[in-house]
Amino acid sequence: MFKLRDYQLKTIEQVYSSMKHGHKRIIVQQPPRTGKTVIMAEIARRTTSKGKHIMFLIHRKEVLSQAMTTFKQQNVKMNLATMGMVQSLTRHVGELTAPQLIFVDEAHHALAKSYRRILDSFPNAYVLYFTATPIRTGHDQLDQIADDIIVGKSIQWLTEHHFLAPFHYYGLGDIDRSKLRKQNGDYSSSSMDEALSHQIYGHIVEQYQRLASGKQAVVYCHSIGSAKKVTEQFRKANITAEEIDGNTDQTIRDKLVQQFRDQQLTILVNVNLFTEGVDLPNVDCVIMARPTSSLALYLQFSMRCLNPRKGKTAIIIDHVDNFLNFGLPNNDRDWKQAIVTKDKRKASNSDNGPALAQCSYCFGTFYRKDIHDGCCPLCGHALEKENKDYKIVNVDLQEIKENQAVKNRKQLVQKILNDQVMANVADKSPGQLHTLKEFQAYAELHGYQQGWAWYQFNNRRKNKW
Repeated sequence: MFKLRDYQLKTIEQVYSSMKHGHKRIIVQQPPRTGKTVIMAEIARRTTSKGKHIMFLIHRKEVLSQAMTTFKQQNVKMNLATMGMVQSLTRHVGELTAPQLIFVDEAHHALAKSYRRILDSFPNAYVLYFTATPIRTGHDQLDQIADDIIVGKSIQWLTEHHFLAPFHYYGLGDIDRSKLRKQNGDYSSSSMDEALSHQIYGHIVEQYQRLASGKQAVVYCHSIGSAKKVTEQFRKANITAEEIDGNTDQTIRDKLVQQFRDQQLTILVNVNLFTEGVDLPNVDCVIMARPTSSLALYLQFSMRCLNPRKGKTAIIIDHVDNFLNFGLPNNDRDWKQAIVTKDKRKASNSDNGPALAQCSYCFGTFYRKDIHDGCCPLCGHALEKENKDYKIVNVDLQEIKENQAVKNRKQLVQKILNDQVMANVADKSPGQLHTLKEFQAYAELHGYQQGWAWYQFNNRRKNKW
């Protein structure tokens, strides 16, 4: 059996307290990597020990297999447990034994008809909706099916108490976000193709070597084609890398995942696989090569590497500026407000999250409050005066919208700054340039490709180090 952590036991106490106060359909929010399956297993053990039947619903085969293993280890009476994929159970709902308690894992999907068909068939059952991110991409939210929410400990608290690893976050901006277009709740694959810089495939390897060399990393790509290109670039650099996606044969996929777990493989490049639930305990670095407009996906991506280990500091490399949508993973978020359907939400003028800043030398992204003596808290480099503040204005937690007047003013200020940099480099030679902005301005002034600026800047930095 697992020995539960204090915060997990506290969550269980809150669940039973909510039930005693008359709530029957309860959301249980727990951040990624904090053991929500263990919490479910303990509640299931207590329930089945009293002879009551439980049901567990999930939509992914890998997660179901892991959950069944955890439930068995926690001494759940499996003869009183119905555990299955919602896609299968919804077709046989009339044949199922009525449960007294239903667990819905990754419950931000639970408004789908397949889930509701099962849940509506057992109106007398208690339902616990477990999720790290109780928010949906559409209009309707989880208040449609739940009557209470229990919010877990914050990511900041979990990090401070060593249940999650601390991290360094680097934002590299290999993307033109103005070209991104929404489709079915996230950016379309075609718009991501258009928005991503062609240089990103080489940059991913270069920046991995600079920031996380030797660390096991998971790379998130938006398409099979882009994933294969990334994998090829790692192999050219003599770094062991494999690509897996939904078309990969299950036997091969399982084999590669096991090789990664056994530390025989350094880089695992994937398309839409390692998001919810799949256990990869030894990831020390995450590389985001795909943008997303979904907070749920962003947290699953960025927190994949936060399993703690003594002395570990995780590395998050964001090539697509997802932090501009959502802040850093450890931003505080109002989950109680997030579950409310949009037209019922209270109006709020407050911005959800502190100002972010970015170092133009190491590309580190951090909270402005962490700056010490005007230097980057990650690399110690003196920050330039024009260093940006990024204010994260969380209107509805999914799509970050910026007041147009503020946006126009920022664009004007940036144009003035760019013009000043252009003037400063007009009479200089490349050997006198120092920052990426200076190299970019010099390239524009002399009609060079922007790839020249990247190459020269990276060469300069490598020589300094």
